[in-house]
Amino acid sequence: MHLGPNADRRRFLAGAAALGAALFLAACQTGGGIGDAGGASDSGAAYLREIRESNGLVPLSPDSRLEKAALQQAGYMARSGRMAHTTGWGKTFAARMNGNGVEGAAAENIAFGRMDLDRLFSMWMNSQGHRRNMLDPRFSRFGLAYAGTGQDGQRYWALVLGR
Repeated sequence: MHLGPNADRRRFLAGAAALGAALFLAACQTGGGIGDAGGASDSGAAYLREIRESNGLVPLSPDSRLEKAALQQAGYMARSGRMAHTTGWGKTFAARMNGNGVEGAAAENIAFGRMDLDRLFSMWMNSQGHRRNMLDPRFSRFGLAYAGTGQDGQRYWALVLGR
């Protein structure tokens, strides 16, 4: 299957991301407030489509409830200055999904750093657990969002996948 003109660039980014994934995925800084924030599902749709189709899976559809859940988590992480799937109020991932009306199987990928979507998805594809989430055939929908720390373009990212 031909991956298009960006294949060499993506391979390079995948290699670079593999070397730096631990740093970006584990890095935490205490930030002030949220700088920029927003839903990015429309921007991420093409990346997820290519990832899933190149692995023989149907594309995912953007979902406003999943994007809202992703934006809430990205915002929480930016305010607290730490990457986590739970919140400081002890709210688990499952409780957050229930609170947003998300039923059934769901998963979440998170990341932190100064990166564009190419780098973000490359990093997740080079991480076994994150890759497994994006390639899970049970999922048909997704929501992607970020929140900035206001420091040097650093962003907390959250991708929520669901049925």
